[in-house]
Amino acid sequence: MNVTKIFGIHAVQAALDFSADKIKYIWVDNQRQDKRLLPLLKQLQARHLPVEKVDRKRLDKLTDGKSHQGIVAEVELPDIHSEEELKHIVSTMESMPFFLVLDQVQDPHNLGACLRSADAAGVHGIIITKDNSAGITPTVCKVASGAAETVPVYQVTNLSRTLRWLKEQNIWIVGSTGDTDQSIFNTDLNMPLALVMGTEGTGMRRLTQEQCDFLVKIPMVGQVESLNVSVAAGVMIYEAFKQRM
Repeated sequence: MNVTKIFGIHAVQAALDFSADKIKYIWVDNQRQDKRLLPLLKQLQARHLPVEKVDRKRLDKLTDGKSHQGIVAEVELPDIHSEEELKHIVSTMESMPFFLVLDQVQDPHNLGACLRSADAAGVHGIIITKDNSAGITPTVCKVASGAAETVPVYQVTNLSRTLRWLKEQNIWIVGSTGDTDQSIFNTDLNMPLALVMGTEGTGMRRLTQEQCDFLVKIPMVGQVESLNVSVAAGVMIYEAFKQRM
């Protein structure tokens, strides 16, 4: 069991809303009586979860001095699913597959933001690499605002091999890169789909790109060369979502 601590009103509220059974223990500042914390405290007590009121110094120690807003919770982190589980899900899906693939995305804030967008647009799961990728951490869960509990994350050892297998299951692999003339907005995405995003800075690796059925880009008219990977993923996910509606 992977147990860790999360902190902050929003993070604990998200854990309560989406995975109350994963909350093991809560520490609350015994001096805070503000309107933001009290409603959350009442919800925790109504669920009969173990709540201990402590002084601020104890909370500071539990969080290594980070901003905790008067509440810390010990929670069991969501599981990361295996390649075998991915294959089982794909082979038994009744709806049209819709996956997001992150090729060595290492920033937990980006993974968290991708999870949040994926949840909103009905993505069936996010596929990440075993090496050089962010996993499920407290930071990811906090940024995801509950989506880490609702969107499965599948970890694979060999991404190129996994993409090849997905293609064999009649799922189209669409990669994002600036080195193409094909706009995402002029591309048919209403089909079994895996959208592939590369790592921050360098993009997709060569072997990953070679497995893509076609490559697309997000048109840009400004001076910056590229979008943040989670922002770009959100744009692509929602273009696919719009078409699939």
